[in-house]
Amino acid sequence: MRATLLQIDVDPAEEPAERRVRVAATVRAQAGADLVVLPELWPVGAFAAERFAAEAEPVEGGPTAEAMAAAARDAGVWLHAGSVVERDPEGSLFNTSLVFGPDGELRGAYRKIHRFGFDQGEAALMAPGERVVGVRHPEAVLGLATCYDLRFPELFRLLVDDGAEILVVPAGWPARRLAHWRVLVQARAVESQAYVLACGTAGTHAGVEQAGHSMVVDPWGTILCEGGTGEEVLTVDLQPSLVASTRAEFPVLRDRLLGLPRPSGPAR
Repeated sequence: MRATLLQIDVDPAEEPAERRVRVAATVRAQAGADLVVLPELWPVGAFAAERFAAEAEPVEGGPTAEAMAAAARDAGVWLHAGSVVERDPEGSLFNTSLVFGPDGELRGAYRKIHRFGFDQGEAALMAPGERVVGVRHPEAVLGLATCYDLRFPELFRLLVDDGAEILVVPAGWPARRLAHWRVLVQARAVESQAYVLACGTAGTHAGVEQAGHSMVVDPWGTILCEGGTGEEVLTVDLQPSLVASTRAEFPVLRDRLLGLPRPSGPAR
């Protein structure tokens, strides 16, 4: 299974409409990949909170969804299109990830549950998602999470319980916390015994330098590839069967106790 991460430079001088055209062309160039992944909020920038309302769009028929659906269809690839600022029919904003099949159909949408900002920015402007979301790819079950979600391992436990074998995490992670990014991505892979595909943005927007360093980590915690700080394309071959063999060889997940009902034991 060939996975490609597109680490996009979010330049504030580039209008979202221009970026959509450029990114769509980059997606089309990935024909032959089994899964292509984009970063969090790449149309506007994860820290550009002052633009969230103006750039918000519906999931169905929004400009980003339309452009990415067409690009996925033209390339014939599964596309995790990163996330957009979604405005629902009631006017609420969400940080919503979109997954398209090679036919251009929307196969999954995940509203980010853990919003960053400590009562400012995203945390103040966006509503939290309420559902854990997995998507069945022909090669493996994809578990969806976004950026700040990395700091909440209980979400990843739920994704694993729902069958996730590949955890896909688009992000707009700040450079000043790069060390946390690298540790958390590896930790989520090791504890979940799953692949983690973590795709970040490059450049600087809203005055916040981005970490880049998109990564693919295997179920043993081995970093298979890691980007630098600029815009780039990272491609790696995955072996989905490694998830099952890792869990069988080192069956740590079966020893979980907390959060699970304890056996009642024999009747007295």
